[in-house]
Amino acid sequence: MVDPTERQIVQDQLEELHARHGSSPFDDVVSYYPPEAEADRDLFGVAGTNVDGTCWSIGDCSVRFPLHSVSKVFTYALALEDHGRAEVMRNVGVEPSGDPFNSITFDEANNRPYNPMINAGALVAASLVDGFDTRDQVGRIVERYRRYTGNPDLDVDRAVLDEQLANNDRNIGLCYLMRSLGMLHGDIDRTVEVYLSACSITVTAAELSVMGATLANGGVNPLTGERAVERSHVRDVVSVMMSCGMYDAAGTWATEVGIPAKSGVSGGIVCVLPEYFGLGTFSPGLDVHGNSVRGVALCRELSETFGLHVFADPGESTFGRVAQPDQRT
Repeated sequence: MVDPTERQIVQDQLEELHARHGSSPFDDVVSYYPPEAEADRDLFGVAGTNVDGTCWSIGDCSVRFPLHSVSKVFTYALALEDHGRAEVMRNVGVEPSGDPFNSITFDEANNRPYNPMINAGALVAASLVDGFDTRDQVGRIVERYRRYTGNPDLDVDRAVLDEQLANNDRNIGLCYLMRSLGMLHGDIDRTVEVYLSACSITVTAAELSVMGATLANGGVNPLTGERAVERSHVRDVVSVMMSCGMYDAAGTWATEVGIPAKSGVSGGIVCVLPEYFGLGTFSPGLDVHGNSVRGVALCRELSETFGLHVFADPGESTFGRVAQPDQRT
């Protein structure tokens, strides 16, 4: 475990970041999803989990919120386990699209969605999760997400799912178009419900950080010791987070922030620093790309000020012991 002195250093640094970005002007917010989330505009949680099981939490880390697009990471991982990289790659690519997450654009050269982090690709990935029926597929997803969080009570929020299903024309349209082009097979209503059920699972920022730490730890939950995904698939999952995880701002993110991450329109961001650290943030105000304004600002400072860019020189790191792997014992 991280020793008490170093643990306190990281706690102090995260508290300083939380205070600064929680009280800074909120001028960059362009939307909330759903719109009534504006009533929770002041909520801001930041949580971290080291691969040795040390945890930090600051602010609103016990507030539950739907995973929404953050779920795409973990459903994609399950599709890889069920079918392997080659088969999944035949159905969904790994290239950044350069378009918004809900765009109706495809990799026409390969007749597939560009990547599993946009809606088209995530729908295909959800359809690849094995199961006898919708209930079985969703049950397998929920069970796997419970492994990632270590929370045996994690579940789909039925009210969130019902709202999603009632306002879902674009995803349904995407599915019909993809099926007509041979990119998607099977029952469309089933595919959509499986995908939206994963999106409607609720977590806290603290749980989200454990999900990130599980990927950082080679697929093993550092709190429970339970494997959530085979190590052989972790590289693929984290790589696509790095290249495609932050919607149409992914290229800028990879260059300037350099931390594999995935955002969701409910205001969550999960980050993965392989072999060291998982981070979960929650704040509902969104920028033009649909990413949490506060979450993005905090992650940017972790990279620029504390040297957590994955390609930074280890000597640049000033973020406690977590980001100084050469000093670990």
